[in-house]
Amino acid sequence: MQPYPHTYVASATGALTGEVRIESKGVPSLKTAPPREFDGPGDVWSPETLLIAAIADCYVLTFRGVSRAAKFDWDKLECRVEGVLERIDGVTRFSRYTNRAILTVKSGADHGTANKLLERAEQVCLVNNSLMGDRRLVASVLEC
Repeated sequence: MQPYPHTYVASATGALTGEVRIESKGVPSLKTAPPREFDGPGDVWSPETLLIAAIADCYVLTFRGVSRAAKFDWDKLECRVEGVLERIDGVTRFSRYTNRAILTVKSGADHGTANKLLERAEQVCLVNNSLMGDRRLVASVLEC
């Protein structure tokens, strides 16, 4: 890993109506639009869905790191994040996030260790730690 601080740059370009293109060097660009809740088409990524996806993605990547450090073997992690957007004190913001994580492990794996690592990933996920709002982890461990 490179030493801190890290700097990330992205840009967005749009017109009066229609989709917005977001870009960052070295990765494919994406088209975005408002979600249906804000009268958008609902068939492309929106800032809201990108934010929630970033939480889920960061959680899985963070779990990879903490499980590797603990030398814990696993098969698959599914993460579904639900974010609640509200108007609070005149400000529209996400007020809470619920992360439903399902970890699949081999038969006989230590479920206690698995749960501790799932909780650790929630605690150290940098995207989670960068956001306001209440966080809740609902984790389960299944054997394949």
